[in-house]
Amino acid sequence: MTTEPMQHAAPAAEEPNTPDDRIQSLEAELEQLRAQSLVDRADMENQRKRLERDVRNACRFANKQLLGDLLPVFDSLEAALNTAPAEDPLRDGVVLTLRELTRVCGNNGLAEVAPAQGDAFDPEKHNAMSAVETAEVAPGSVFQLFQKGYVLNDQLLRPALVSVAKHD
Repeated sequence: MTTEPMQHAAPAAEEPNTPDDRIQSLEAELEQLRAQSLVDRADMENQRKRLERDVRNACRFANKQLLGDLLPVFDSLEAALNTAPAEDPLRDGVVLTLRELTRVCGNNGLAEVAPAQGDAFDPEKHNAMSAVETAEVAPGSVFQLFQKGYVLNDQLLRPALVSVAKHD
């Protein structure tokens, strides 16, 4: 057992002795509360803006899965059109179906990425499957489109598959 005298907790901050000291203390506390209120208000405004942006993005991309699942349907309908004879009566039905599907998906933010021969190769939207030596198009340009790509509200859903003219 130690024989040291027991130490007491430090005395609480001294209370202001005069009314002027008390006023200054309260004014300082009021200023701190005002500053904290401004910080809290700014935080709430930032959080509101973040939530608003998140809700807007959720609405823009809510149908991403559904539209992505429809891409093989586009591919199948286009393959049917490419192989069907011009005089086939079912061809008109496929054309109308593809047109309506394209319209509905376009209204929901889906857009084709289908570069034509000679268009500049864009690695952000195109996937080069091969490089071809050719004089028909400039080097670094799309030579052939194998499969269309798609973007949803400016976000790449599937890149277009292309062959690219080789550089010399």
